[in-house]
Amino acid sequence: MGISNIISLLGGLGLFLFGMKYMSDGLNQVAGNKMRLLLEKLTRNRFKGFLLGVLVTAVIQSSSATTVMLMGFLNAGIMDLAQATGVIIGANIGTTITAVLIAIDVSAIAPFCIFIGTVMALFSKKQTQKFIGQIILGFGVLFFGLKYMSGPEAMGVLKTSAAFQTFITKANNPFLGLLIGFIMCSVLQSSSASIGVLQALAMTSASLMPMKFAIYLIIGINVGSAMPLFLSALGAKTNAKRAAVIYFIFDFVGMLIFTPIALIFPQYAEWITTLSDNGSVQVAIAHIIFKVVTAFVMLPFIKWVVKLSEVIIKPKEHDTRLRFEFIDKKISENPISTALQIGSEVERMARLVRHNFVIACEGFLVMDNSKHRELEENEELINWLNHNISDFMITVTSKEITGDVSEYIGKLFHVITDLERIGDHAENIMRRVTTAKEENYEFSDIGIAEFKEIYEVDLELLDRALGAFTNKHLTDAEEHQLHYLEDTIDYLTLQAQDNHVQRLREKKCHTSSGVIFTKALQDLERVGDHSYNIAWAARIDKDLIRQI
Repeated sequence: MGISNIISLLGGLGLFLFGMKYMSDGLNQVAGNKMRLLLEKLTRNRFKGFLLGVLVTAVIQSSSATTVMLMGFLNAGIMDLAQATGVIIGANIGTTITAVLIAIDVSAIAPFCIFIGTVMALFSKKQTQKFIGQIILGFGVLFFGLKYMSGPEAMGVLKTSAAFQTFITKANNPFLGLLIGFIMCSVLQSSSASIGVLQALAMTSASLMPMKFAIYLIIGINVGSAMPLFLSALGAKTNAKRAAVIYFIFDFVGMLIFTPIALIFPQYAEWITTLSDNGSVQVAIAHIIFKVVTAFVMLPFIKWVVKLSEVIIKPKEHDTRLRFEFIDKKISENPISTALQIGSEVERMARLVRHNFVIACEGFLVMDNSKHRELEENEELINWLNHNISDFMITVTSKEITGDVSEYIGKLFHVITDLERIGDHAENIMRRVTTAKEENYEFSDIGIAEFKEIYEVDLELLDRALGAFTNKHLTDAEEHQLHYLEDTIDYLTLQAQDNHVQRLREKKCHTSSGVIFTKALQDLERVGDHSYNIAWAARIDKDLIRQI
């Protein structure tokens, strides 16, 4: 094989890899949101998770991409590790669809797909049509690259290569096959692509890929398919690392099953060759059998697999609260799972804000500032989350993301701003308690009762607003009720201020304490405004978001 043949081979491989990635990205853009909804509704039933894993991966054409998506869902708290394990097992079967498509060999229509896909991707006005064009174009480029790889200028020359013929006819060392397969997949970063290379070689001539050796290559490729996930999990959170380990355990168990079978029963490889005369089909069959048998062996032992991953990957000991619990910057390639992680982190911020608001208001009612240190520590974390979530969302929005995800993240910018301001008002109220205690200010029972009434309406509005945000749904009827609560807060605040002025006139209240009381009422009124804003983030119509 000369330099020109190597260049031709690499060119065909590059087209093949690009087509696969481009097609997968397009599929993910078109179907990714629906796949997310399916995964979000996933129950703890391992078999439903398994079937969903098959479906999702068959659609987006990448078990690694599915597993990375699951890592994001794990970080966002959408599912637990046992649920994810069932999906991972199913994903390993779904990824065999690529091998089936290659075995069918529709390369004859590749040029037509390239033309149609290019026209749609370049000239379609609707984003969905552009993504469909991307899928068609990627499909065409994939098969064009495959045809070029197996052509006379690339792998075709191996037919006349005495050295390669000698190697392949004498190749019977199982460990060499496992090693070559593992290295091939680790380099190409895709089991589908690696299997595709074997199929391209088999298309050139069945004698160039004898099944007795291909069996070990396929096993090695499957074990090597965990490498992209290990790279994605470097520096990632604990459960993301465990998901990568579970993926590896699946393929390692498959190796433990099929390596002895291939060694002890050479008739297994011979049996596969009797199923088809086409070498590419033989490779696809062996790959499918590996995945399916391993999956059905693993399904009953999901709990033990999860426990093993937890033994291998110990939980981290964190030194500081100032960190993300759900967002994992190492696996932020999938926009849908990333949006879910951000949403979970914002919900965490919301819980902290609500807790601080309750601490401050309850403290004001009894003039107790004993929890001021807890409030200050929470406020530090709230401010950290505000800045760092914002920075992360800016990074995410700089990438190409779909309209729904982009709109959702845009709303989150408003939500975290309102949450941070509510946290500031809670801090203000606690400071007023501290000042009142230091100066021995007293408040009338009527004033405290007025404060309590507004606080309770505020808390109801905040809780219902956060509920609407969490559920991503706000009906017109609910919106009218929340608007009524906000109006009630405004009315009660004005009434309390007027009553306070009257008490000042009657000298029933001290001027200095009255200033603190008035400012505390203003804090409560502003909390109501920001709570109402948060509720609008649940509206579908993004133009209805109101910023104060």
